[in-house]
Amino acid sequence: MPDPDDSAGDPAERLRRVRLRIEQAARAAGRDAAEVRLLAVSKTFGAEAVAAMARCGQTEFGENYVQEGVAKMAALRAEWPTLCWHFIGPLQSNKTRDVAAGFDWVHSIDRLSVAQRLSAQRGSPAQGGAPAPLQVCLQVNVSGEASKSGVSPEQLPGLAREVARLPGLRLRGLMGIPAPAVDLAAQRAPFARLRELRDQLVAHQGLALDTLSMGMSADLEAAVLEGATIVRVGSALFGERPRRATP
Repeated sequence: MPDPDDSAGDPAERLRRVRLRIEQAARAAGRDAAEVRLLAVSKTFGAEAVAAMARCGQTEFGENYVQEGVAKMAALRAEWPTLCWHFIGPLQSNKTRDVAAGFDWVHSIDRLSVAQRLSAQRGSPAQGGAPAPLQVCLQVNVSGEASKSGVSPEQLPGLAREVARLPGLRLRGLMGIPAPAVDLAAQRAPFARLRELRDQLVAHQGLALDTLSMGMSADLEAAVLEGATIVRVGSALFGERPRRATP
């Protein structure tokens, strides 16, 4: 569990603390901490906050809002051209073009129509499009919450099969945002379920899935114990999240 003062201190200290938590959880799971990538969730924080974290060695950043993320990329491109940008929020069909053009990863695909638009808009080098496939994960509503985005476990195999066929995309794995829980065992259960779903897709459909995007500031230990390969951490790195103005 996070220390009560995880959000205190300068960016380098926050980053050190989060990496230490990952290392300790990986050690407890008998894993190499290098297998777990830290994604700094920078939504609602400005470009300077991202730059400050980049100066400390963090290279991967997650955004939930398309326009906000695109603006940060433009502001930081000259100084930090090699940062890796992940889109992790709900994605509307009318926002896919900017995501396909600017982001490296999308974690939140939960319907085929969005994946098809991303595929068509990613393009190819010969067409003047992006030079590499867009790395994608399917978001699974692993806790069955009506208020949460994500494909159901029952519909997952069919969606995975169709997305894996799309050009311009590379299906990497699954993402989940379980219902909050305080007890470690309760936190681990949905992450274990997500891992089982990934393993079933690998075994039964022959898909080469290497990614489990799961775990945030409050439950990253449970996620690492259950096999997370990407943890999405915001408040423990950036502090209290400012309110986002309603458009």
